Amino acid sequence: MLLPVGGRFAKPTIIAASVLYAAAPFNTMNLFANNAKADPAAPPRRPSARFMWAHPAHCIALGFGSGLSPLAPGTAGTLWAWLAFLVMTPWLTALQMGLLIAVSLLVGVWACTVTARNMGVADPGSIVWDEVAAFWLILWLITPAGFWGQLAAFLLFRFFDAVKFGPTAWADRSFKGFGWRGGFGIMLDDLAAAFCTLLVIAVWRFW
Repeated sequence: MLLPVGGRFAKPTIIAASVLYAAAPFNTMNLFANNAKADPAAPPRRPSARFMWAHPAHCIALGFGSGLSPLAPGTAGTLWAWLAFLVMTPWLTALQMGLLIAVSLLVGVWACTVTARNMGVADPGSIVWDEVAAFWLILWLITPAGFWGQLAAFLLFRFFDAVKFGPTAWADRSFKGFGWRGGFGIMLDDLAAAFCTLLVIAVWRFW
């Protein structure tokens, strides 16, 4: 762009305009980078049905509404996972269920990352997809356990997830914050609780 300036100022003006033009993409990139992080000054957002339906990641991370329970959302999410597993079992083979669980773990990291960032809380209790995917894994591995076996797995899993000691405590401490590391940590501590649950069940079956 030519500016109506004298010859003495034309060259510096053109150089300055060129520098600003070249820097524009970097400013845009920085804008997106800043938007990818939670604003520490912003107040945490309370989850609601409107918030859940605002983004697919919210819907998944909040367990399709089970995480909105005002009481014990983690338990509500685990109960939802149990019911969903019972509904899907007649329609899916063991291999298909295993593939679904694997996909749910990968999608869960993304969904938990996005939802925690948008809520402004590193590991909100209303995010229950970690309980859902971890309990699906437990039920899949203990199949063909009956009702009482599944109930025992449910109680053990909730115990280890709530108490958080050993591998569960390590996973909960080691991966904190926002971004992919935080989303991975949200999923990991419940996988550690699932591991402890399966270990107890294996020992019980052995004896």
